[in-house]
Amino acid sequence: MRKYGKVIRLGVALLLASSLAGCGLVSNGDNQNKEKTAAKDGDKIVIGMSMDTLKEERWQKDRDIFTAKVEELGGEVKVLAANGDDATQMSQAEQLISQGVDVLVVIAHNAEATAPIVEKAHKEGIKVIAYDRLINNADVDYYISFDNVRVGEFQATAVIEQAPKGNIVYIGGADTDNNAHMFKEGAMNILKPLEEKGDIKIVYDQFSKDWKPEEALKNMENALTANNNDVQGVVAANDGTAGGSIQALTAQGMAGKIPVSGQDADLAAVQRIAEGTQLMTVYKPINAIATKAAEMAMAAAKGEEITTEKTVNNGKIDVPSILLDPLAVNKDNLDVLIKDGFHKLEEVYKNVPKDQWPKQ
Repeated sequence: MRKYGKVIRLGVALLLASSLAGCGLVSNGDNQNKEKTAAKDGDKIVIGMSMDTLKEERWQKDRDIFTAKVEELGGEVKVLAANGDDATQMSQAEQLISQGVDVLVVIAHNAEATAPIVEKAHKEGIKVIAYDRLINNADVDYYISFDNVRVGEFQATAVIEQAPKGNIVYIGGADTDNNAHMFKEGAMNILKPLEEKGDIKIVYDQFSKDWKPEEALKNMENALTANNNDVQGVVAANDGTAGGSIQALTAQGMAGKIPVSGQDADLAAVQRIAEGTQLMTVYKPINAIATKAAEMAMAAAKGEEITTEKTVNNGKIDVPSILLDPLAVNKDNLDVLIKDGFHKLEEVYKNVPKDQWPKQ
């Protein structure tokens, strides 16, 4: 009788182990290569989204559009935001991994520090998509972003068209963000040859910690002080750093007289463009990247093939990549943002006399 009881218990244990393995909860000894089976088993697909921050308007839009598209495709999204803290992002990513998400989408705060997240996810059979910001030195499965070198070229070109001679200031983004280096690379593709010709001089070049406008403000104040306000143009890497730069220019009575670039088409920035204190921004259609990323995540969860036309080297591998086209936006084509439903007419021109609003 005791022997029979052991047989029953063994059978139950084997059945339980088989059931748990089917749910991806028991290791098969090859964690690196095992695949999640939720989609195959008909369970609802869950996508984890580990975000650097939700403090900026732009990232709130990414989250909302991404989530809506995943839900439209039958999945659900779990979102955690680290507010610019590396340790918090790592902890939150581990939390999402432990909850058994099928795919992890990472918007990295730090391109280097987030590399272990990829390894931890892969050990659990979870694929990782780097969203808008590349993760360096890791076996990232996919990367989706915009042509970020082109973004920097757009910014520098716009400023140089307005200030073809003189002293140029470069106000970069976060040194820890791989994108910030790509924006700078693009900008320098335009600026360096002109400096070598003697047309311009790059008199100040600094990154701004964590993309903070207050850091950009300090940088711009330092640039103005070091050059006795003798500055003809400012290439700022995004709209937050543009805002900080323009605040410093305003204090010196120079706002609107010096061309300043930007990026992200934040509402405050396009209002400044309408008013004339910011020259341009680079619009990266968030609907396009968030929708495509959602489709990629759902396809990856199902084990489907994802077609990519490019690769981007992250220091370890050539990551299969999808790079979308950005668009330079200035006072002449602000209507693009309105037509896309990105901003409303009355919001964009809020601080402009109504008789100067464009006719619709």
